[in-house]
Amino acid sequence: MKLPFEPYNHEWKLTYSNLEKELLQILGPLRPVVAHIGSTSIPGLSAKPVIDILVGLQDESQLEKAPELLMARNYIYYPKYNEDMPYRRFFIKLKVPPQRLSLPLQFDKEDSIPDIMHDHHYRLAHIHIIPVTSPHWTRHIAFRDYVRSHPAVREEYQQLKADLVKQEWQDGNDYNEAKDAFMKRTEKAAVEWYTQTH
Repeated sequence: MKLPFEPYNHEWKLTYSNLEKELLQILGPLRPVVAHIGSTSIPGLSAKPVIDILVGLQDESQLEKAPELLMARNYIYYPKYNEDMPYRRFFIKLKVPPQRLSLPLQFDKEDSIPDIMHDHHYRLAHIHIIPVTSPHWTRHIAFRDYVRSHPAVREEYQQLKADLVKQEWQDGNDYNEAKDAFMKRTEKAAVEWYTQTH
């Protein structure tokens, strides 16, 4: 499949703001920190029009409290990824209630993912929940701020995405693997920069 790829849209910031309010309300008892990450958070960068949101919890023991709270509000939970990334809990927010598409609210490791879940036109947001003390929190925030602050890096990333989006992909994971070399190199530079400037 070809992934949707759109020029930067100022509406993404508004969509994030509305989701941030919702997440703070749903997860309020956990005292979360919420941040807009990924390409939709970087002005001037084209992106798949799916909002990536990083939710930081105070410590890892709170991770298991999030699924019940979010699934009650129609966020789809992916525990199938917990084994590979035990520090993270991943959710997808669709543009319509999952029940309308006959989708479950949880996908476990043994579950196959329906084709409709690979269609990014149905996705509104990806929610990544991790401890705020995790190096992965710093990595995501550093990358966002570094690319925002370095136009040449942003242009390099823009060109890479423009080239990759012309290709057919099995799903978003394959696309992410194709960006892996750039991401690792840039994340390393970003974390060094962020550590020195914050």
